Amino acid sequence: MRYAVLGMFLAVGLMSAAACDHIADMSGSNDRSVSAEKAFVAGGKIEMHLSGGSYEIRAGGDRVRVETSGHTGDTKVDVAAEGKSATVTVSDTPHNNFHATIDVPKSADLVVRLTAGDLRIEPIVGNMDVDSTAGNVTIQVANPNDYATVDGSVKAGDIAADAFGESRSGLLQHLTWSGPGTHTLRANLGAGDLFIRRQ
Repeated sequence: MRYAVLGMFLAVGLMSAAACDHIADMSGSNDRSVSAEKAFVAGGKIEMHLSGGSYEIRAGGDRVRVETSGHTGDTKVDVAAEGKSATVTVSDTPHNNFHATIDVPKSADLVVRLTAGDLRIEPIVGNMDVDSTAGNVTIQVANPNDYATVDGSVKAGDIAADAFGESRSGLLQHLTWSGPGTHTLRANLGAGDLFIRRQ
């Protein structure tokens, strides 16, 4: 009888350990890195549709590459490219601690639509069109004189466009600037701060 009881406790212990291992594996699977990439030519147009999270868009290479980190949950990443057009879609992101880096050629036109979160864009040579519902957006420029027009608006937050010697604070702020260049920069935020800085 005593051996039967000991055997039962041993079996329960093994089952509990297995259950704990299973739970650990499940939690780890939510933090897996998700990535996608496609070769892409310089000077093309890249359109991005990004669910909530923290994003960094970086310059370099001959491809469009997305890699996630932090808590990824059921995030889906898709990159499509054909000729001089590419599309990046990041969807089903979790509500906290989600990060992604997006590498693009140094010369490209960018269209970014962000649901919510923080966005940082390194200097990219080309036109830029950014919309974000909520969160801070930081755009770095290499040379302000590369731009013909700059248009920034924020419904609730501040605009600090140090690269163009302009700043605004408060509600319903709007900034415009004209220069000798050929590119356009447009950024529209709902709630958040817009920073445009020289590299």
